[in-house]
Amino acid sequence: MLGFGLAKKSMSLLRTLTTFHLQDLPASISGVTYGAIGLVAAITLILKLSQGPNLDAIPTVGSSSWLGSWWAGFKYLTSAQSVLQEGYEKYKSRGAPFKVAELNRWTVILSSREHVEELARATNVFSLLDAINDEIQIEYLLGREVYQNPYHIAVIRLHLTRNIEALYPEIRDEIVTSFRELLDPKANEWKYVPALSIIQKIACRTSNRVFVGLPLCRDPDWIELNIRCTVDMIAGGVITGVFPKFMRPLVARLFTKVPQCIKRGMKLLGPTIKERQKYLDEYGSEWDDKPNDFLSWLMDEAEGPELTVKRLTSRMLFCNFAAVHGFTQALFYLAANRQYIQPLREEVEGIVEKEGWSKVAVSKMRKVDSFLKECLRFEGMSTASLSRKALKDFTFSDGTFIPKGTMVSAPTLSLQHDESFYDNPDVFVPFRFAEMHDEDDNRSKHQCTSTSVEYLAFGHGKHACSGRFFAASELKLMLAHVVVMYDVKLEDNATYPPSWHIGTFISANPSAKVMFRNRNRAD
Repeated sequence: MLGFGLAKKSMSLLRTLTTFHLQDLPASISGVTYGAIGLVAAITLILKLSQGPNLDAIPTVGSSSWLGSWWAGFKYLTSAQSVLQEGYEKYKSRGAPFKVAELNRWTVILSSREHVEELARATNVFSLLDAINDEIQIEYLLGREVYQNPYHIAVIRLHLTRNIEALYPEIRDEIVTSFRELLDPKANEWKYVPALSIIQKIACRTSNRVFVGLPLCRDPDWIELNIRCTVDMIAGGVITGVFPKFMRPLVARLFTKVPQCIKRGMKLLGPTIKERQKYLDEYGSEWDDKPNDFLSWLMDEAEGPELTVKRLTSRMLFCNFAAVHGFTQALFYLAANRQYIQPLREEVEGIVEKEGWSKVAVSKMRKVDSFLKECLRFEGMSTASLSRKALKDFTFSDGTFIPKGTMVSAPTLSLQHDESFYDNPDVFVPFRFAEMHDEDDNRSKHQCTSTSVEYLAFGHGKHACSGRFFAASELKLMLAHVVVMYDVKLEDNATYPPSWHIGTFISANPSAKVMFRNRNRAD
């Protein structure tokens, strides 16, 4: 009875938290099959927690017994930040790490600045890619080649970052067009907008203007696919990861929606890939009017089977997964704190009048940059970051031993709300970093894209987010556009809508609305 009870709980939780629509699966998959799948998953979860790396020397937050740790994993799914904060407050003074139970593994959390710095430097021991693969199961959902040959990271780091300035006019044009088409407020009337869904579309369109160009970046099917695929990959990663390795290829193919995403993506992106391949075959890597976008750069770097429609589509969907980031939280903070709109507006209008809508102009928008950085510091998109997997045994300089195979992470929000790093850390101070910038000779460290132990929104160290410069440019252009073109507010008497927490993931409230009105320039 215990086994079937655990199975039932496992499947129930997976259905709820991953929005995995089991009704879409073939009717031949019966309730008995679901029960058997759940039983295998439950047993696998318990075995993973009990047979992982030996972490007995590291203290536990929550229960460390085999059944107690399993239930602690459920708590971590629903209340991760409270668990992390409990451990941080308890062990920070000692500089000691602690471990928490997730559903399918133990994770060691580093509570000291020194440990986090060492983790960021030890790139030959702690692998970001292996940690991501463990969490999202890339090799089973998107293909082993995406996991083993991540050449798209180098393309992002080199080509995307180097081309940001040249691409500013296109990024700006897509932001302006997207807001106009998707918001479409009438005259001076206030319009209720479902913020998360609208901003996701605008962000996805803008990113894809750089990824695949016109006209595909505005195709509603392509936009809907990429937004939906983000959810499906997270869901698929959770579902696939709870099974033993020998079952994962079958589970990923039959019990996740990612294969359908890839098939649909191939249909939409395939004609563009084939057309560009024709030009590559005929003219080589250069031809007149060659698109200057991410797809072109990928195809220039791809070799052999990497040039197939399926592999390019899989890689593009994965890059979109990373690119659908959150501007929605910043919009909520702006609408909930309208007193900051005018200072932002004055900064943007004064700079644009002199510099135009350019990279130089945006780099001078200190208050815009600070507002976004404070949003990411105050809440952001994750309660824990810098996730790494130990590829071999490692001993920190203070003697702390981490066995091979251990997942290690840093408590992002706990660090970012530590009063030893920030004054009044639990107060939202939008121009905090602009003031630091003006008072510090080393001004660059206060920019949104700069990373540190006390600011982990984009990771830290050698493997900090390679796309953060593009992401920050897009976010700043979006915020600058909003304050210049619109008045925004929450519904009457509404306060900042609380975000949703699922495990360590933080999502802007999907049901909250923001009110927009075309700005009257005479105001």
